[in-house]
Amino acid sequence: MALEGEQLAAAKDDATLLAIKLQEDCGIDVVTDGEQSRQHFVHGFLEAVDGIDFNKRIEMGIRNDRYKAMCPTVTGELKLRHRVHQREAQLARAHTTRKLKFTLPGPMTIVDTIADAHYGDRVKMAFAFAGLLNEEIRGLTADGVDVIQFDEPAFNVYIDAAADWGIEALHRAMEGVACTSAVHICYGYGITANIEWKAALGAEWRQYEKFFPALAKSRIDQVSIECINSHVR
Repeated sequence: MALEGEQLAAAKDDATLLAIKLQEDCGIDVVTDGEQSRQHFVHGFLEAVDGIDFNKRIEMGIRNDRYKAMCPTVTGELKLRHRVHQREAQLARAHTTRKLKFTLPGPMTIVDTIADAHYGDRVKMAFAFAGLLNEEIRGLTADGVDVIQFDEPAFNVYIDAAADWGIEALHRAMEGVACTSAVHICYGYGITANIEWKAALGAEWRQYEKFFPALAKSRIDQVSIECINSHVR
C-alpha cells in the first residue's frame, strides 16, 4: 500500500535517520540525509518551484541526446514556492553531531532535464535556477548544513559550456554563502544508454582533464568525481 500525507512524511524521516546512522556506523566524517525524501535528484527540487508544469511533460533528449526522458516544462517565471528541503535538513542536523553535507542539482544539469517554453535561452534559464538554488542554500546553511554539493553530470557532456557558464552558474548559486561548496561530476547511472556511451569512450576517459583547470580556478571548494570501475586517467 502506498503511503500518503503524514504517513509518507514520517516514513521519509525514518529512512533519513537510518541513512545517517549507517553512515556514522561506517565511520564517515561528513554525513548526508541520503536523499531519502526525494523522488529524483533533480525533480525533488523542482517540485517546489512555481513556473513549472508537471502535467505538461515533453519527451526530449537529455545529456546531449544520449537518452530520452519525459520532462516537465517551464511555462513561466521561476520562483520558489517555499523552502524545499528544510524538513530533512533540520531533521538530519538534529540527529548527528558530525558535519552535514546536502546535495542539490546543479543549474546546468537542471536545464538539461527540463523543457523550456518560457525563457528561450538555456543560459538565462540556468541562471534563473541558480538564483533559486541560492535562496534554498541560504536556508540550508541557517539549518546547520556545513557543505553544499551540486550534482552536475551534465559537466561531463557539455565540456566547453561547463568550463564557461556552467561554473559561473555555480558561483551564482553560492553567492553570499559562507559554507563549503562542492561539485560532483559523474558518468551517469548504469542504464543501457549510459553503458553504451561509456563503451564508446575508448580505453581512457579524459573528459575531466578538459574542464578541471577551470574548476581549479573557480570559487568552488571541492570536487567529487567518479572513478570506480572506470577508465578515468
